[in-house]
Amino acid sequence: MRGAGGCWKRLRLRGRRRSSAAVLLAWAACWLGLSASLLALLRRGAFPGRCTDESGRSILARLCLDYSSGALTGDLCEDLCVAQKLVYKHCLYYDRGKKVIQADWRGQPIILKSKKEIFSSYQHLSMLEEVETQDITETELLLMAALEVKNVLGLELSNNTMGPLWTRRKGPHWKAQVASMWSLLQQEEYIFFSLLQDFSKHVLRIIGSCGHFYAVEYLTAGHAWHKTLFPLEDMVGPSLTGHRSRVRAIIDIALSFLDMVQHFDNDFSHRLHLCDIKPENFAIRHDLTVVAIDVDMAFFEPKMRDILEQNCTGDDDCNFFDCFSKCNLKIRKCGAQRANNNLQVICDKIFRRWFSPSLRGPLVSFPLQPQLQKAVQECAELGRVDAAAHQRPLNSLSELYHLLRVSQQELLRAE
Repeated sequence: MRGAGGCWKRLRLRGRRRSSAAVLLAWAACWLGLSASLLALLRRGAFPGRCTDESGRSILARLCLDYSSGALTGDLCEDLCVAQKLVYKHCLYYDRGKKVIQADWRGQPIILKSKKEIFSSYQHLSMLEEVETQDITETELLLMAALEVKNVLGLELSNNTMGPLWTRRKGPHWKAQVASMWSLLQQEEYIFFSLLQDFSKHVLRIIGSCGHFYAVEYLTAGHAWHKTLFPLEDMVGPSLTGHRSRVRAIIDIALSFLDMVQHFDNDFSHRLHLCDIKPENFAIRHDLTVVAIDVDMAFFEPKMRDILEQNCTGDDDCNFFDCFSKCNLKIRKCGAQRANNNLQVICDKIFRRWFSPSLRGPLVSFPLQPQLQKAVQECAELGRVDAAAHQRPLNSLSELYHLLRVSQQELLRAE
């Protein structure tokens, strides 16, 4: 803003001697100069969250250089660096080290992700230097993986559940395999997606990896500015432009959100908490299944309790994004138990947009619109009252299931 300040200062001096037209021309010239500077910064990728094609290609070139030197490996490295069957398309995100790149793999769109840009930025496994790599047993490696999972996710897992995380077998490039897998184990999202691959349809599928980059299925994320939050026409086709088809799709997606809530609450050894619920962190598959695509702020119960249990002087100090706790003023400590839940936040941030009318009226007209609006309103406001009545969220879930199922049936009868 120094440029803008300089413009304004010069305008004040000149404005005393020149006509208003000249002042306007000078002001326009200043802003044109500022716009050019901002554009140059954008092209260089100077702003967080923006990633240029130049930087994206450079990241993958560095990855292939490390692969050719034998420092890293992975089941996608050959296709990326030699056979050219994994082709760069776009750099989607570049902020605080996190890199997200869109690519094409054998005609299939995929996403490449890594928490850090450079392989050497990850903590090195000192054991690789202290002993011969071939002497490290797979049991030792599985134990180290289990310890890393406990450190990252707060979960105690036995060696026989580590299979999805450590799929490699000893071979000629064992040292590079171990180093590559260790870099992946330092990424919470990779661990999360890997462990849940065989247990949940509501998380991204991992396709493969090369060094510290791992590939996941490509899905179009939702967005708050989108009229229906998710691009329905991209998922099922242009036929969804009709009102009835759009209503049916939204009801199916809402039911999948409820399935996901129940699944994350009950189907694992610990409840899974989502602390950053917004359309951008979810996508919809072609079968209208809701998928969590960004789980940087997802925590199992043990980790969630550690995060919430902080010092406080009031309830506001106990808010961790979308996960709330309550302050015990006697001991000035936040409670370890979350006071709201995933369903309440989804009702507030997703369902309200669909089922509660705004100033412009309802987004679309649903069967049982008044009942759905009331149920969503009550569900969303549960987090704003005393959370002692744990039965209320269960009742709210059941009521929403019932209303959406009945709406589904009414739409079928009307066809």
